[in-house]
Amino acid sequence: MGNKEIAMGLRNVAHKNLDIWKLGVKLCAEIYSVTKNLPEEEKYGLTSQLRRAAISVPTNTTEGSGRNTESEFLNFLHIARSSLSELDTLLILSLELGFLKKEQLSSINELIFEIYNKLNALINKIRNKHE
Repeated sequence: MGNKEIAMGLRNVAHKNLDIWKLGVKLCAEIYSVTKNLPEEEKYGLTSQLRRAAISVPTNTTEGSGRNTESEFLNFLHIARSSLSELDTLLILSLELGFLKKEQLSSINELIFEIYNKLNALINKIRNKHE
């Protein structure tokens, strides 16, 4: 989290130990930063969609890790992964529409790739545990 510490809320809970959650929070911050400059008419359109897709990654990871079964956890990890795919498409649209520049997306694309791979690894680990 850099210089910022998570000072409020629950401490030492499982989701805060997951790299996926930590990276998801970082992704949200980056998405909020780049969407600040989108046109006002996109406030309830693309801006909102980008932010909601980004927020879905750490929040679904959190909710899933707090569930009672690994099957439920898997379901929420799948939702988080789907949100990453949605976010990727929305960023491509933003680029195509001229709202964002390639340079703005470099670190975001790296984060999406890293989170996607970590989600796949965790999903496969849980799945293989039960086969």
